[in-house]
Amino acid sequence: MAEYLKEAKKLIFLGIPLILAQLAGVALGFTDTIMVGRLGKDALAAIALGSSYYFTVYIVFVGVLIAIGPLVGHAIGANDADASARSVRQGLWLAIIMVPFAIVLLLLAKKVFLIMGQNPETVTASYAYLKAMAWGIFPALLFSALRSLLEGSANTKPLFVFALISVGLNVLANYLLIFGKFGFPKLGLVGSGYASSLVNWLSFLFIAIYIAKAYKKYEVFTKLRQPDFKTLKEIIRLGLPISMSIGAESGMFTAAALLMGLIGKDQLAAHQIALQTASITFMVPLGLSIAIAIRVGQAVGGKDFIAARKSGLVGIIISTLFMTFTALLFWLLPKAIVSLYLDINDPANGAVAVYAISFLSAVAMFQLFDGLQVSATGALRGYKDTKLPMFITLLAYWLIGLSASVLLAFGAGLGGKGLWLGLVFGLAVAAILLNIRFYILSKRNIRIANKL
Repeated sequence: MAEYLKEAKKLIFLGIPLILAQLAGVALGFTDTIMVGRLGKDALAAIALGSSYYFTVYIVFVGVLIAIGPLVGHAIGANDADASARSVRQGLWLAIIMVPFAIVLLLLAKKVFLIMGQNPETVTASYAYLKAMAWGIFPALLFSALRSLLEGSANTKPLFVFALISVGLNVLANYLLIFGKFGFPKLGLVGSGYASSLVNWLSFLFIAIYIAKAYKKYEVFTKLRQPDFKTLKEIIRLGLPISMSIGAESGMFTAAALLMGLIGKDQLAAHQIALQTASITFMVPLGLSIAIAIRVGQAVGGKDFIAARKSGLVGIIISTLFMTFTALLFWLLPKAIVSLYLDINDPANGAVAVYAISFLSAVAMFQLFDGLQVSATGALRGYKDTKLPMFITLLAYWLIGLSASVLLAFGAGLGGKGLWLGLVFGLAVAAILLNIRFYILSKRNIRIANKL
């Protein structure tokens, strides 16, 4: 028991800066939603559609780059600094290669929205927002590649500092560009998109300067001459399944937003409130899952499979306990949460508030399974196990979760609440299967190691 408590302290100590960094990161979306919400429910519906689509595109490409972290962790566990630096350099090359594809997908959003039958006015506003966001996708991918070096080497505090600065800059840029303060143009929703792009560029510059100085011996930039196809292939081999896994989850939410848009503007605006709130609490187990991947990856790199299993189990328990607490908050205080986004006493917001409060009861159940699945996923990434989790998530989120959402929302006539209940069901399946996979894989590695 003492060993597990010791591991819990190490995970929490390592995870706190990552959790704070993730919270600061989601605060960007939170402040966008809060400030855009002052423009009215139409703008809130537009940013719900646009931000869901942007995040799906972003996360699909970032998912490939997430593979750099476990590679760095394994290399550090094996005391191979050169391999760590090489992985990061090739991650930068991969980010550069992927950027044109990401921009094209963002610019196709208008056609996608119209094909899906979205409200034309919402589509026009949402597409204008996405075109502004497209200017920041390049630095966002470069930042993700560089942060893998800090995560893999367990140097997580700077990530929190960068994220905190970014939040402050985002609030300021939003204030200036959305509302046209101090001589800046009043751009409304589009101003929020340009503000986010500006912050992405500044964040990339911050981390690039830090790595150039703090990791000078790694020569990340001075040796960035040409792609190393062997390392690139390894990143892609591990990263594509990760990309498809998290893309399946984020894509499920984008599909849910599109389906919610078919139900009505009020439900779509309420969906944004529920999703944004769930995203905030999710940052805690997400940050912890990165810490789990670091601890497990370094233990596996050092061939200590008992320590790897212990790190995974402790992380899953901590994550589940936290999400149980947040589930209770969502269940007991939905009105107070919704009032953070809207003036619930304003009759114009009445329908949106009612829907949002209803959705939060489903989000409460969602919390438990979200914590279980993301912590198990982090542990599996520490083992470089990405292919089977990919198939699990595709099955759970799309074949089961989204199908259940459609049946409950449209077949059973439950509307937006039915969409959320379907997402809960899909997430529950993913959480159970991923935890079973971790249990089997971690036991198998210990058994094989004992035979050697």
